[in-house]
Amino acid sequence: MKKTFAMSLVAAGMLLTTTPFSFAQEAAADAPVAADPSAEAGEIVNTPGETQAAAAAAGVGNQFMQVLFGSGFVGFVLWLCLFGCLGWMIYLAVDCGILVRPAKIMPKELIASVEMAMKEGDIVKAIQFCDNSPTPMANILKAGFSHVEEGFDIIEQAIGTAAGIEIEKLMQHISWLSVISNISTMFGLLGTVQGMIMAFAGLATGTPDMAELALAISQALWTTAGGLAVAIPGTVVFYFYRNKANRIVLHMEALTSELIKDLRNVEVVEE
Repeated sequence: MKKTFAMSLVAAGMLLTTTPFSFAQEAAADAPVAADPSAEAGEIVNTPGETQAAAAAAGVGNQFMQVLFGSGFVGFVLWLCLFGCLGWMIYLAVDCGILVRPAKIMPKELIASVEMAMKEGDIVKAIQFCDNSPTPMANILKAGFSHVEEGFDIIEQAIGTAAGIEIEKLMQHISWLSVISNISTMFGLLGTVQGMIMAFAGLATGTPDMAELALAISQALWTTAGGLAVAIPGTVVFYFYRNKANRIVLHMEALTSELIKDLRNVEVVEE
């Protein structure tokens, strides 16, 4: 897990670092190209569009690096936090994609095995199948089967309690995506405030350095954009997996009710 998170963090840093260059190249690619009248036929020359594209890419890239390393210790820490939030969001999105699936929550093999055991009337075998499949549905069914001697009402209560615990575990895992979205937005806002403080501090001197003033404003805008770039996809992924988990949970509850209905008329024989 640690290795996966570290790889996600590195990938996030590379993504945010190279994004300004990509945007600049795409924007400059649409610039009109004018022919050089002094060029002879068959001669390869650098067109103005290519020159502008290179200059724009270098300019945006240099500006981002100046903001990254020229905004002071606090600004650099803020960017590290944004990179960390992006890496964490990517890791959790992949992890939820693996976890929030019917095959992980209520595997078909478990359902078929429990159905077979219930048809045979063998509760012990059903419990063994649940022990061999450590999944949320197995934990819920096992909680019900463990109280089979106490009556159907107690079985339903045990299953309801176990289902609530398993659902809460699943939702807590997914909710971290919402936490990351909120935190990244706050980091971006904090960077905006820091940039504006730097800008007004420069204006307070009476003769502000225009380069430093532009750098401070760039810090404010870049951190805002960075925070939103993490928060927007994080929010979308959070609601996607939350809704998907709710659908799976509803299906799981329906299946559980179907599997335990045969326990309503079970009579326990004491040896």
